[in-house]
Amino acid sequence: MKVGIFGGTFNPVHYGHLRAAEEVREYLGFKKIFFVPSKKPPLKSKDIADPEHRFEMVRLAVSDNSFFKLSDIEYKIPGKSYTVRTVNALKKENPDTEFSFILGTDAFLDIKNWWHSEELINLIDFVILLRPGFGISFLKNSPFLDTNLKKLKEFEKSSERHLEIKLKNGRRSIILKITPFQISSTEIRRHIRSGRSIKYLLPQYVQSYIIKNKLYR
Repeated sequence: MKVGIFGGTFNPVHYGHLRAAEEVREYLGFKKIFFVPSKKPPLKSKDIADPEHRFEMVRLAVSDNSFFKLSDIEYKIPGKSYTVRTVNALKKENPDTEFSFILGTDAFLDIKNWWHSEELINLIDFVILLRPGFGISFLKNSPFLDTNLKKLKEFEKSSERHLEIKLKNGRRSIILKITPFQISSTEIRRHIRSGRSIKYLLPQYVQSYIIKNKLYR
């Protein structure tokens, strides 16, 4: 069974996250998308809601989609939430599942700085989402992808939605063009602090939860 792992701080989760996950599921034929809120993000520490709040917001956001599953795997692992630990734990719990890790272009380019990055690259396949502000040509700078600028540019100009490229270690990566949503968790938090509306940026249940618990003020 093909399953996508969609990790992140989800601080808060919004429609950009949800639509991206839905398009990965639809275009790549994944049976499930596991949403994995990071309990203790190793690279972020400021302006982050408590992990219990972020977990509950994701639970509310995915509750009406039977293809989405909320995973508490990082709440079971002590210490900081390193991706390689998360992937190892999920694979151990689901030995018959074919996992792919979903992330944006910017995050994929930063993997070289992640904890035990070489181990992670050898552990799992990747789905790389093309996001606004990060053209596909940036991917030629990745030390892990086995490709060239010409191939990337041809795909960027084509009507094709996804492109499969091997990693240098032989594992698979898929570059996917997704609907560009100009929504970010950072901007949502700024809206809240300034008293501006966040309606239609995230699910109503999530907005109500933020208001009820006075988050990001």
